[in-house]
Amino acid sequence: MDFHGYQVANCENRFLRLDYLKEAGPRIVRLFLGDSPVNLMAEVPDVVTKTNHGEYRFLGGHRLWHAPEAIPRSYIPDSEGLETESLEDGVRLIQPMETQTGIRKSIEIRLDPFRPAISVLHVLKNMGLWPVELAPWAITQLRHGGIAVIPQQQEGIPPTGLLPNRILVTWPYTRLHDPRLQLEDDLYLVDGKALMPPCKIGTLNRRGWTGYLLPGIYFNKRFPVFPAGRYVDHGCNNEVFVNDRFLEVETLSPLTMLEPGDMVSHNETWELTGGLDYPLSLDGVRAMIRDLDLP
Repeated sequence: MDFHGYQVANCENRFLRLDYLKEAGPRIVRLFLGDSPVNLMAEVPDVVTKTNHGEYRFLGGHRLWHAPEAIPRSYIPDSEGLETESLEDGVRLIQPMETQTGIRKSIEIRLDPFRPAISVLHVLKNMGLWPVELAPWAITQLRHGGIAVIPQQQEGIPPTGLLPNRILVTWPYTRLHDPRLQLEDDLYLVDGKALMPPCKIGTLNRRGWTGYLLPGIYFNKRFPVFPAGRYVDHGCNNEVFVNDRFLEVETLSPLTMLEPGDMVSHNETWELTGGLDYPLSLDGVRAMIRDLDLP
């Protein structure tokens, strides 16, 4: 099997199938619900960033980075040397150590045998000679045509309501009047539309889930939340980025000082729900959240 010139293999059961790169990454590059031929993930093999260490190819799909973002640290090429280990219910993808950072990335994929769900465990190991402060950062590039959902905390903290209880972080290129943004008291929504300039927002998501509603399909991520943790980007554990080629749904763990030889992990549970008939609108998203009983 092939992904724009890269060899791939797959994990599948009666609920879903995903394709991953066999020699590069670790990368998950395709995701299908049931027997659908539609890849939920973006495919952008031509999107490239040039660094002093070579070209970093985004490709599309799902990847693991370590935050905070910086060039060239976040853009170390990962086009060769991957090792794979077969698991009874999935696969483990292990990258060689990044010689420039001393960090080794791996992703462990396990398919749920009873429902369309996947456990995606992201692991960073410090194989260098000195401590490194970082945070695991799970990034999924999805195709346009949907709407990203970030739930918001509405309760006061403390109950008096005298202190702030929500965070909205923006990037230098983000325009608050961007037509793709919809900021409500209960939800932040981002449309997956091909517009420029890019748009990115972040928040401290205390609900522990975020997702992307496409026509007929909802892709949900669940992830652990550490309210006392020290997160990057002014306190964000959930971010969404969109440009003219793709939309990214991103989750993060808190910063940690990773000692030589130590590892840190970040787990996401992906859940796919098909057969849906919700409009891609605020009312449609609210109805979906209610019907799926999302917390």
